Amino acid sequence: MAPSARYSSNLGQIIEYIPDRLYLASYVEPPDANTVFPYPDPPPRSPSKRSQRALETQSRRKQPFYFTVDDTLLYNAFHHDFGPLHIGHLYRFALQFHEILGAEENKDRPIVFWSRADPRSRANASCLLACYMVLIQSWPPHLALAPIAQVDPPLMPFRDAGYSQADYGITVQDVVYGVWKAKEEGCCVLETFDLDEYERFERVEQGDFNWITPHFLAFASPQSTPSARTMEGTEAWEALPKTLAAVDAHPTLGQPFKNVLTHFKERNIGLVVRLNSVLYDAAYFEALGIQHVDMIFEDGTCPPLSMVRKFIRMAHEMITVKKKGIAVHCKAGLGRTGCLIGAYLIYRYGFTANEIISYMRFMRPGMVVGPQQHWLHLNQGTFREWWVEERVERKLRKEAALAAAAAQANGNHQPSTPVRAMQKTHLGRSSSKNGTSTPPNRGGVRTPLGEIEHDQARDNSIGVQEDYLPAPTPGQPRKTQRGGVDRHHPYGRSTNAVPTVEEESVDHEIEPEVASSTRRSHAAESDEEWNLRMRSHRKASASVSPGRRERSVSHHTTTMTTTTTTTTTATATAMYQVIDNDASNDIENIGMATPKTKSYDQAQRATSASGVLAKVRGSSGSPKRAAGGSGVREAGVRKTSGRVGSVGNVSPMAATARKVSGAQ
Repeated sequence: MAPSARYSSNLGQIIEYIPDRLYLASYVEPPDANTVFPYPDPPPRSPSKRSQRALETQSRRKQPFYFTVDDTLLYNAFHHDFGPLHIGHLYRFALQFHEILGAEENKDRPIVFWSRADPRSRANASCLLACYMVLIQSWPPHLALAPIAQVDPPLMPFRDAGYSQADYGITVQDVVYGVWKAKEEGCCVLETFDLDEYERFERVEQGDFNWITPHFLAFASPQSTPSARTMEGTEAWEALPKTLAAVDAHPTLGQPFKNVLTHFKERNIGLVVRLNSVLYDAAYFEALGIQHVDMIFEDGTCPPLSMVRKFIRMAHEMITVKKKGIAVHCKAGLGRTGCLIGAYLIYRYGFTANEIISYMRFMRPGMVVGPQQHWLHLNQGTFREWWVEERVERKLRKEAALAAAAAQANGNHQPSTPVRAMQKTHLGRSSSKNGTSTPPNRGGVRTPLGEIEHDQARDNSIGVQEDYLPAPTPGQPRKTQRGGVDRHHPYGRSTNAVPTVEEESVDHEIEPEVASSTRRSHAAESDEEWNLRMRSHRKASASVSPGRRERSVSHHTTTMTTTTTTTTTATATAMYQVIDNDASNDIENIGMATPKTKSYDQAQRATSASGVLAKVRGSSGSPKRAAGGSGVREAGVRKTSGRVGSVGNVSPMAATARKVSGAQ
């Protein structure tokens, strides 16, 4: 039921969630027995004795039952963040709600779940109820969100737990869809959720860790003294605890570290990934048979994509082949940890960035901080493509292996290998209708994960370029043992971070789309002339510094004259300056650089590859075109955006035809 102006004196709002049964409301003051409740209007009837009886029945209606969780389920904020409430809150809400619904005195009474009227309380209450409907009552997300669409004013978005200015928001819709997708993909299994375990181990003094999915655990970095790694085979290695009983009896390990080691061994954790500087001896994990890997990068930053690919490959093998879990941690187990776990879940299950950020915060509040939110958003398409390409690669290899086995069984002495079969497939895809083959685009292809090597030279060409990532956040949130958080960031940025995987340079090549469009624009030329021009274009491109993204070149325009048999090229007559942007061929991205000379035909190819220039030049609104009866604009310089002059997009054959018609 939409909010009604008749009850504006309540200074609150009531939304009907389930007709005549469940309502979502907000009040400035706590409701009581005198609070007016908007019962539905009775159906109109003709005046009779029954109408009086109906009024008496309406007056005997039971008062609704009001309940709230504002004072019982509290979000432990790190800084200015205020939600969403986590899965432990949802579980406690469900227990309380089911008890209210099952009470005999509430059998015929409307149930009103209300919150205070401030924007933070309204957002948390609405999100909690919608997640309950999706996760426990199995509602589809659009039905759970439909009543919330009536909320006025709109609900406040959630912000990250960092200390920097909030520039990325997560809505209630993102949280609901993230929880729903996690349920559909088997990442959030409420049947196996242990509330006592969750609330115990999320505390700093007990280990500070949470399960994100049945395969991933996020935790804060434990600490030990000394922190240097103990080498295997030494006397110190023999003294390390190698059983759970020895861990519990160890005299120097703190209780949080003991809880971590015990829980990991009991829950079949096979790999621990450390993302922060060394604060403990990794041999404690290795002595229990748990693999430990360091993938360290700076606090408050985003990982390079080559590191993400390495992590995804290791995690996928650990989950699918070894059937074990992965535990990931940084200093607090929030920012850097959320980057890598979120990247894998996007890769494997197809979450959007907002969905996976919302779901991870639902399981462990505070995950993904500052620029890491933008990083996940910018690279989410890349992570999903890795999964699709890996599946295609496996399918091609399987088909090629079957074809090779069949050929070998038939007595073929040269069976087709998987590599040959894939090459044939790519050639078949790149062939055009006239039989020509387009060269593959080596610069922008994303290699499937099965063939990833660290020394590949095109790691940086995958996904968003690292130079365009947001600046690191000035601080990361930390939990304290008092159950709260450290609001003053005590950790300065480390200058001696351990280097891990370096990014390699990118091999720039000419895009096949540009080459194909250029080839079509010179269809009248012979293959030999076109190849010569393309070779000269490559030499000119190679002479420019690879770090320069934009350059301006000068071109000589040539005048074409026609005879009855052949077309000859005259001498250069003018110098015109055009823009050749290597990054995007966009006329708006203009950089100052040293001009270099190219031929007029190369300038035509560079500008025809840009749809913007061609569209502007092809405009029919020019006065010169209206004045000239031939419908072709004179070649020359024309301002397109008020800032740059460009060569008119007139082909040599069109210019020749114009001269011939003018001579006649």
